[in-house]
Amino acid sequence: MNATVETVTAPAPARTPPHATHRFRLLLRREYWEHRGGMLWAPLIAGGLSLLLSVGLLITMIFVARRQIANGSRIEYEGVTINGLDLGTLVSQLNGDDLRGLADGLYATLLMSAAWPYMVMIFVAFFYCLGALYDERRDRSVLFWKSLPVSDTATVLSKVVTAALVIPAISTAIAIVVMLLFLTALSVAAAAHGANPLPLLWGNGMAFLLAAQLVAAIPVYAAWALPTIGWLLLCSAWARSKPFLWAVLLPLAVGAAASMTGLLQVVGLDRHWLWGNVIARLLLGTVPLTGADLSYLQQAADGGEQISNLLSVTGVYTNFATPSMWIGIVAGVLMIALAIRLRRWREEG
Repeated sequence: MNATVETVTAPAPARTPPHATHRFRLLLRREYWEHRGGMLWAPLIAGGLSLLLSVGLLITMIFVARRQIANGSRIEYEGVTINGLDLGTLVSQLNGDDLRGLADGLYATLLMSAAWPYMVMIFVAFFYCLGALYDERRDRSVLFWKSLPVSDTATVLSKVVTAALVIPAISTAIAIVVMLLFLTALSVAAAAHGANPLPLLWGNGMAFLLAAQLVAAIPVYAAWALPTIGWLLLCSAWARSKPFLWAVLLPLAVGAAASMTGLLQVVGLDRHWLWGNVIARLLLGTVPLTGADLSYLQQAADGGEQISNLLSVTGVYTNFATPSMWIGIVAGVLMIALAIRLRRWREEG
């Protein structure tokens, strides 16, 4: 009756170590939470200020136009005199060429309204890379991160992906939202003055074209930025102190010495060749403009090209057909590999 009941405890199942992709995702999340102020709030505030200034300028222009009309001024277009701010009458006089010109102008306006988050992104990405490996050595947190089962390669690559893709993606999303909100403000102003904004401002599809182009251009500018990202991470991993001085003053000093001495002319290169082909690639890669973009902007300014083709997918991706793009990619990869090696060795503050 008093039988002894023995309970057998099942062995605990062995815990499966997290997959490498899960670890890498956690590393990316760490970078975001540690630098959320620069990655998110800085471009968000810049975009908000841009929107406020743009809307304020729009209201000022409407107010000035109303005052001029109240003082007796009239709007004339192709011999048609329009009383007041009746934009509907004005729009009815536009032909196909005028509408195409209006669409091109709208594209340029939306691009300028979306530029502020990108301007902030340039500095955020630059200083993020510059302190990415130096700061963790300075505050000794590198010892904690090295104690975790995460390789130096994965850690450094998470910083590369953050600088090349995450920061531009966040800035692009904010820029698109700012652009669409500004277009909404333009639509309200147009509707308040007799014009139908749907065919006039939205029907040409410029807002959606620009948004798609901005998203599609992210991988191109990520590849273009690799030399700068690699150089800044290398300086961040190597410098014992003041990585900014090493990263900036060293290339500038080399470029100034080459220009003053004329050493490059000995090998058949222009005296200032180093500035545009090496130093600019090391320091200005976070600027989302390639050499081909600058050439296209010059052609558009001269009237040879439409500004709406500036960020066309075919035009942007032709950068991969240029030797400078691939030389920069190879140089960036080599410098990133050196930064990984240095992180394994350097732990001092």
